[in-house]
Amino acid sequence: MLAAGQPRLHRGAPGRALLTVLSGPSAVGKSTVVSRLRVVCPQIWQSVSVTTRPPRSGEQDGREYRFISEQEFDAMAARGDLLESARYVGYRYGTPRAPVAERLDRGVPALLEIDVAGARQVRAAVPGALLVFLAPPSWAELERRLAGRNTESAETIARRLEAARAELAAEDEFDITLVNTSVGDVCKQLVALISAQGADAESGVVRQGISCNSELEGTRWQRLRP
Repeated sequence: MLAAGQPRLHRGAPGRALLTVLSGPSAVGKSTVVSRLRVVCPQIWQSVSVTTRPPRSGEQDGREYRFISEQEFDAMAARGDLLESARYVGYRYGTPRAPVAERLDRGVPALLEIDVAGARQVRAAVPGALLVFLAPPSWAELERRLAGRNTESAETIARRLEAARAELAAEDEFDITLVNTSVGDVCKQLVALISAQGADAESGVVRQGISCNSELEGTRWQRLRP
């Protein structure tokens, strides 16, 4: 695992990367990071996914997710209303296409929090998107976080851990890895990446931009061919 404050850059996105995708295994802390980012940097628009799973304690419809039925999900998929969709441990998740397209057309930076399967679909649909992988400090810590939720059965936790092993193996498909040892540090790094709005196409050096980009200034990456 990487040490705190040392992001691993895999690929990077040349030019403007208005669409940023945050992904990683279950219980790594994606939702916590996104909730904090919503407070500290509200100008970054965050997509709200739809899901067929029931809400957990403290979740609100339209904030963490839009909670819909299987029939509603089927209808959205049939109409082509979803930018990406996936089934994860028995439930379906998807990103509504129209709100994302509207923000990108207006030049508004957008952030998606989705699973690894969905991130792959976004990579294919929006090749210029910046894919960020959020990793746990250790496997033991990921197990502790999953078990500590106390919201799911032992069977569901076991299924999530099995899925997490496969998701961790997909890390190199992403442009950059951030290790979630500190929610505050991850938020600063995400703001730096989104604010940089791209890299020099030839050298791959991240340009200093409007805010927080000293977090990543001078970091180099290499874009892999699709």
